[in-house]
Amino acid sequence: MITGFLGAGKTTLIRHLMTHPQGRRLAVLVNEFGTLGVDGEILKSCADESCPAENILELANGCICCTVADDFIPTVERLMALPQRPDHILIETSGLALPKPLLKAFDWPSIRSRITVDGVITLADAEAVAEGRFAPDTEAVNAQRQADDNLDHDTPLAEVFEDQLSCADIVLLTKADLVNEVCVTRAREVIASLTPRALPIIPVKDGNIDPQVILGLNAQAENDLAARPSHHDGEEEHEHEDFDSVVVDLPEVTNPDALVEAVRSLARTQHILRVKGYVAVSGKPMRMVLQGVGERVRTQYDRPWGTEPRQTRLVVIAEHDHVDAKAIQAVLIGQTTPED
Repeated sequence: MITGFLGAGKTTLIRHLMTHPQGRRLAVLVNEFGTLGVDGEILKSCADESCPAENILELANGCICCTVADDFIPTVERLMALPQRPDHILIETSGLALPKPLLKAFDWPSIRSRITVDGVITLADAEAVAEGRFAPDTEAVNAQRQADDNLDHDTPLAEVFEDQLSCADIVLLTKADLVNEVCVTRAREVIASLTPRALPIIPVKDGNIDPQVILGLNAQAENDLAARPSHHDGEEEHEHEDFDSVVVDLPEVTNPDALVEAVRSLARTQHILRVKGYVAVSGKPMRMVLQGVGERVRTQYDRPWGTEPRQTRLVVIAEHDHVDAKAIQAVLIGQTTPED
């Protein structure tokens, strides 16, 4: 199970594992927040013999930990019923999902004798953690909010982060190459202070890590729930009303740099957490994938458009109180439409 906050690098890690399967047959289950299955499409573009496209399934527009009975268990059973049964199922949760309800699901009678949770891998953005964006000290968070509005995170965000760390067997400190050693050390210290037990904390770059570190932990995590405390222990259900998503359709883009700047502008003015999607660039036969976390935006051309419609479509994820669909669309359209 691969978990972590929005934009921590979960899809990048899974792509790395798919291209380095170590002789194992893989399947992937992706849970996305929003109706556009961007992460699933990105992963399907990497499908090969060890993980064919039919082994990559999506649970879209619903928190995976809230739809265990209706969606998650049947989908796992579908993967286990494949003619060539996978050796490992990589479960990419959304940034909103709490891992503990999923661990409990593996004790369901229909699957508990046929599958086990090899391990829970939590990804954490080195820069975000080092800056203390999810510090459990309320006074410290309030002080940071007064100093910089960009660090204004609601308590539920911190709880999601802490629960994901508490359930982890390994923590991967992602994007460690984008910060200095002092920042990496600080991030390690913060994570260590939030986990109920000592965990390996491994800095990684672009999801590059020896697959043997990830595949084959044999943690049997579903049998070790007591050691993985959660803020939601004892609750029958939980809600994720703190987040919302907006899908924005745009015409072909003539200047992708302007689109990137538009996304950065949204991060500064609209408090967005994440932007991801596909971009049709005029004169380019390849589809451009855009992924942004805050003001950090990455683009790459992944495959030809082929026969599918050339359409730019982005998913913008933000805290619920800060979602202004009209303002978001105005910023994107205003900076991507050529002037007369």
